Amino acid sequence: MVKPALSDEILLKIEKPARYIGNEVNSVVKDKEQVDIRFAMCFPDVYEIGMSHLGIQIIYDLLNRFEDTWCERVYSPWTDLDQIMRKEKIPLFALESQEPIREFDFLGITLQYEMCYTNVLQILDLSGIPFYAVDRTEADPIVIGGGPCSYNPEPIADFFDIFYIGEGETMYRKLLDTYKENKRNGGSREDFLYQAAKLPGMYVPRFYEVTYKEDGTIASFLPVKEDIPETIVKELVTDLSETSYPEKPVVPFIKVTQDRVVLEIQRGCIRGCRFCQAGQIYRPVRERNAEVLKKYALTLLKNTGHEEISLSSLSSSDYSQLEELIFFLIEECARKKINISLPSLRIDSFSLDIMSKVQDVKKSSLTFAPEAGSQRLRNVINKGLTEEVILKGAALAFEGGWSRVKLYFMLGLPTETEEDIRGIAELSNKIAAVFYETVPKEKRNGKVQIVTSTSFFIPKPFTPFQWSPMNTKEELIEKAYLTKKAVTEQLNQKSIKYNWHEADVSILEGVFARGDRKTAKVILKAYEKGCLFDSWSEYFHNDLWMEAFQECGVSIDFYTTRTRSADEIFPWDFLDCGVTKEFLKREWVKAQKEEVSPNCKMQCQGCGANRFKSGICMEKGQEQKDETQD
Repeated sequence: MVKPALSDEILLKIEKPARYIGNEVNSVVKDKEQVDIRFAMCFPDVYEIGMSHLGIQIIYDLLNRFEDTWCERVYSPWTDLDQIMRKEKIPLFALESQEPIREFDFLGITLQYEMCYTNVLQILDLSGIPFYAVDRTEADPIVIGGGPCSYNPEPIADFFDIFYIGEGETMYRKLLDTYKENKRNGGSREDFLYQAAKLPGMYVPRFYEVTYKEDGTIASFLPVKEDIPETIVKELVTDLSETSYPEKPVVPFIKVTQDRVVLEIQRGCIRGCRFCQAGQIYRPVRERNAEVLKKYALTLLKNTGHEEISLSSLSSSDYSQLEELIFFLIEECARKKINISLPSLRIDSFSLDIMSKVQDVKKSSLTFAPEAGSQRLRNVINKGLTEEVILKGAALAFEGGWSRVKLYFMLGLPTETEEDIRGIAELSNKIAAVFYETVPKEKRNGKVQIVTSTSFFIPKPFTPFQWSPMNTKEELIEKAYLTKKAVTEQLNQKSIKYNWHEADVSILEGVFARGDRKTAKVILKAYEKGCLFDSWSEYFHNDLWMEAFQECGVSIDFYTTRTRSADEIFPWDFLDCGVTKEFLKREWVKAQKEEVSPNCKMQCQGCGANRFKSGICMEKGQEQKDETQD
């Protein structure tokens, strides 16, 4: 019988105690005496967010398939329990065993967004694990990070023992075997980390030294030992259909953000949008076979009891077997009264036909992501979407019975002008006008609703825009006000609702997206001042962050608004995500010339990802084209 870490008295005091008690359907409980390795897998945010993340479910399932390993879960305690744990000196615990994290061999932390970094420190703090990796002893777990933010791990490198670069399915078995062998041989923590640093995809920050020029840019980034690689190549699953997939995902007791079965149909994206990090780091595109997905769908629905199934992909419309898979799901789900969610679809006649079949009763809103208000700027960012296509898609949607459209744009994109910004309001107005032109009065069910949202552009590593300056906070706010003003000037303004994101958070994301090791002290200082759950607007304290930067003597502008030279060494240049820096430079030059690059299916652009010899790169003609481009 598992002894609860929290007393009934504490559980009655806090919000949503089911976040902390474990015992959910399909959670894995093993005899700790029968395993060699205990692994705590952490999502550094509240339970409802973490439980919705497919990556955690995949690694949890993968590790628990190993007989010698027990993987458990841990999430950030919400603010109410956080205070109680500190006051009562209750150590952070894993859900399955309810035992302290510090007793585990590994603490794995997924890094999905920059604003979770203070929550990483909360996890370490409540666990009793020293913040800095160099201060840890043989009694502390090995702290390993992964996920998209590990493609620039430098702002938090001091807090981690290892970063796993790339996809988790490939190298964990080898890493755990190395750990067991080191333990058998009486090796130390340092010995294990040294052996781990030689494994593919493993970055151990303590074995790399960075030096700086007088202007603050990097002079060199080199390993301190000869037999450790200078460049770390990402790990990649070459055949998605052959890799394991969680057939019994954990089913939470409470409602979480994504309360549904998730089918990952493919990884990567052919589109090559120049602002999109995911589209670059997950190259090349690899698909799961439709027959495999059909089996997973039936098994997952049976094993979870969920009443909705969703397709997961960066661009579902580009999945080659989409029609076959969707018609199978429609037939099965209609029989079982299961809802189907189809995100990341392009709005074309096929997609709308499909959506009308799955949304027969209640047509929810449709989503377009033009990203930029003018065709010129869409060419700059390589969006590959014309105004004609957008308006045609809107017309088809309105004819099909939809009357609510969500539009997503970015402000602060490279080369942006006032005309581009006004284009956001003008395009929103044109879409509203299409409704009144397309739908006869007698068939209208009220007014059309256009919800236009803007986020602020943040240059990311491993994108063509990694060289781009970012706007200042004042410039971003001014652009949001200009957009709002332009909306009020439109003929159909009453049909358009405009939302925009907070500029303060975007600036911080910009710092940590392209930051280096010098920013770690700012993160720690902000945490010590009380910063936590920074991605939650009600808990974000910009004033405390500004104090932290000032007290640490770190310039925000150095990381955000500064122009980078073509030959600057970036903090992430020692990592190889598959696409070459030369390719990204070519795309950066083309962006400034407003030139569009065809997508991967139309014409290979020679990005370098063909070296993995998988996915779309292995389709007829692609490999040869790639070699001629580089």
